[in-house]
Amino acid sequence: MAQPMLIAKETTSKDDLLLLPGLTNRHGLVAGATGTGKTVTLQVIAEALSRNGVPVFAADVKGDLSGISQPGQNSPKFAQRLKTMGMDAPAFAGCPVTFWDVFGEQGHPVRATVSEMGPLLLGRILNLNDTQAGVLTLVFKIADDEGLLLLDLKDLRTMLQHAGDNAAQYKTQYGNISAASIGAIQRNLIALEQQGGDKFFGEPALNIDDLLQTGPNGHGVVNILTADKLMQSPQLYATFLLWLLTELFERLPEVGDPEKPKLVFFFDEAHLLFNDLPSSLGARIEQVVRLIRSKGIGVYFVTQNPNDVSQVVLSQLGNRVQHALRAFTPADQKGVKAAADTFRTNPKLDTANVITQLAVGEALVSFLDEGGTPGIVQRALVCPPASQIGPITPEQRKQVIASSPVAGVYEKAVDRESAYERLTGKAQQSPTDTQMQQREKVQTQAQTTMQQQGTGSGMGGMLNEAMGALFGSGSSRRISPGQAMVNSAARAIGSQVGRDLIRGALGTLLGGSKRR
Repeated sequence: MAQPMLIAKETTSKDDLLLLPGLTNRHGLVAGATGTGKTVTLQVIAEALSRNGVPVFAADVKGDLSGISQPGQNSPKFAQRLKTMGMDAPAFAGCPVTFWDVFGEQGHPVRATVSEMGPLLLGRILNLNDTQAGVLTLVFKIADDEGLLLLDLKDLRTMLQHAGDNAAQYKTQYGNISAASIGAIQRNLIALEQQGGDKFFGEPALNIDDLLQTGPNGHGVVNILTADKLMQSPQLYATFLLWLLTELFERLPEVGDPEKPKLVFFFDEAHLLFNDLPSSLGARIEQVVRLIRSKGIGVYFVTQNPNDVSQVVLSQLGNRVQHALRAFTPADQKGVKAAADTFRTNPKLDTANVITQLAVGEALVSFLDEGGTPGIVQRALVCPPASQIGPITPEQRKQVIASSPVAGVYEKAVDRESAYERLTGKAQQSPTDTQMQQREKVQTQAQTTMQQQGTGSGMGGMLNEAMGALFGSGSSRRISPGQAMVNSAARAIGSQVGRDLIRGALGTLLGGSKRR
């Protein structure tokens, strides 16, 4: 039986403010200025969910959340906090944790295939305009129709080159494939690769089930994505989390309103998701947030200001914790008022004024009650966590990674046959075609020589017979000394022409597609 989760206590009355497990999948918001306590609030909620057997996924953009894997400890400051809140010291304990890292440096590698990401999300990562995104969609369609797997970036690069080289052939069936758009996509792929995107795309791809595990004690596993380096590429960070959320939505079955959620997903730095968002992608996000609740997934957006989240999505967030906001400019003041207006009014509380006065670790809190109605906003102190506050050491991280249930599953990349291997395989076979062209050219040059010198007798006749012997068109295998001399000359001509042809062919085929 899932128990209500104590997250905060009302400042004056010390009343408990409880987050109900059965309503956690109604989504939520944790907002506040930098340094006001959002990360600790996230940690407290994640701890409570884990103790109820609910797995959690959260991005750790500063490294502070890693402490949830270790037991906390008492200190004078901690003891004073407990005294202020009228609480006893908790049973210090860490949560079962799995560390993930797109770059495979501070956690298990997490990968997706290019096909799984799809042209819509990939187009956003690459910052493509509408025309370029349309060409990328066509390339994905051609790959599907021709049975060419797009698994990693070299598959996509090769497929783009193939589509560009054969644009005239595909034009009638698929539409115009602009060389300029192909070039722009290729350049952006190079930039993405330099940012480390090549490590994200590939196999083995992440199995969503590995995010839904519980530990030996029945506590939910807290999946932490190490994102300090990933945040250097904010577009990749935001789109990766959106892809993961979409994968959960598409793969998990409907469960209705369960006693507790199957997973709670924390989307930190949520403003990055909504910056410069194409309308098609915005509609997709809104659809996922509205419907994923029925899959047993709760989504909590963590950001500095509620206005960072689109209004449609914001209206779906029933559980809210608002830390302090600053109002140094007219724009800030307007944002504070908008944030205050999102809460159910408390007649005893001037919400807009209080938001600017909140201390670190203090917040305005409103959780859904048993009927699913937002509670009246309360000024509250967030409970201290039972796990360690702050980052762990590299040695502790290594121990957690080594003891993880998925240790060794994702560490070694797999490169099976896909678009790159199949298309470059065709290119490697093309010298056979070149040999046929060589034969035809040598025959043409020989015939020209015979016409210049006369045919049927003398040197011309011997050259004709020699060519027949060389290429198999003659019926006799016996040759005269004169024929042997001409055959030698013909071979010399053919050898030089062949070298020129092969050089030209290989330059065309391989000059612009070296393996990177």
